[in-house]
Amino acid sequence: MFKKTRIKIVASIMTILIVVFAAILALIYGSSYYETMKRNREMLETHAEFFSLEILSSDYKENELGPDIGNLVKGEPKYDLPGKKDFRNKAEYKLSAFYSVVVSEDGSMMVTENGNEVYTNEELLELAREVDAETDRRGTTGSLMYYKADKGSYTLIVFLDNRITRNGISSLLKYTAFGGLIAIIIFFFLSIRLAKMIVRPLEENHRKQKQFISDAGHELKTPISVVSANADLLAREIGENQWLSNIQYENERMGSLVTQLLDLARMEHVTPQMETVNFSHLVSGETLPFESVIYENGLIFHCEIQEKTMVHGNSMQLKQITAILLDNAVKHSDPGGEILLTLKKEHGHAVLSVINDGDEIPEEQQKHLFDRFYRVDEARNGEDKHYGLGLAIAKAIAVGHNGKIRVKCRDGKVEFIFRLPLEKIK
Repeated sequence: MFKKTRIKIVASIMTILIVVFAAILALIYGSSYYETMKRNREMLETHAEFFSLEILSSDYKENELGPDIGNLVKGEPKYDLPGKKDFRNKAEYKLSAFYSVVVSEDGSMMVTENGNEVYTNEELLELAREVDAETDRRGTTGSLMYYKADKGSYTLIVFLDNRITRNGISSLLKYTAFGGLIAIIIFFFLSIRLAKMIVRPLEENHRKQKQFISDAGHELKTPISVVSANADLLAREIGENQWLSNIQYENERMGSLVTQLLDLARMEHVTPQMETVNFSHLVSGETLPFESVIYENGLIFHCEIQEKTMVHGNSMQLKQITAILLDNAVKHSDPGGEILLTLKKEHGHAVLSVINDGDEIPEEQQKHLFDRFYRVDEARNGEDKHYGLGLAIAKAIAVGHNGKIRVKCRDGKVEFIFRLPLEKIK
């Protein structure tokens, strides 16, 4: 039980940690990428705005730009750019790789800027044709960002190589993820230790509680036996007496409670001896004494048992869990209702089901049905020698057999289902 609790604590801590880390990583990467792309886009547009063939022609010979360059030179570069940053004197602008292609009105193209020569002029012209066919003024193609500017007598297509920026962001992401993975592994082991520290007091308290129940049960057996023996002797001496009858009745109730407490302690402390058991034969035998009790309570009983349902378990405990579920159905059935017991093989498991007509159990109460001393009907207060331990014992038996027990309520019926693995055929 506490092992599952530790696993849940570790799983919760790790889930929260991973979600927080993923959110932080996405925020860092997303904001870095956005800001970098925004800055590069602004530099690209600034470069396009300040570009002028008149300025360019003063630095190149006429034959380097082509004989018709003079026909394109119209207009002056814009030095006043309200609302935009001027990057021209910044190192990041000077170190950036720009490529420019001029497109004349008749559609002819000319590369006017290719300082780094990472791309050949032919490659840039091919990229410019693709971009020129696009309707968007800005965008990306491969590792290049582009911007199209209308210069009056020609269209300028400027490219900015974004490769270094992307590689830098990818490196940031890679090393951040790697560092985060190491941190998550470290926190995983720390969370295991933390879970043990959290659960240890609960384990110790649970162990002491079980030990107390076992010790108290054994200590109470002797005085209960003495009271019972003396009450029987006194009854022979004085005959029938109301006060003596009350003593005998309450002593029987106490004896029943102690027996159930000791059964529960034994289930939780002692590993039962397991063997191959014919569960079908066992359930059939256990239902026989209940048939008369069921009919005396005005109930209708149906039994469907699949033959040769073989399991690996303890026959005494399997009989006990069958009796607990049948007894529980009898005590909580509506007058004139039906009880249906079935045992069948299903997906490698033996499934014992007991269904009775009765009030549906609220979902909030279903969560506590298998807790010790929990009773749906508090008003009865143990008068029927039921103290809320039967289903707790059933759960302990189920856990000891690597099985599961649960309750389902639907359409005015209450069903308890016990599943345990079938015996593997060698």
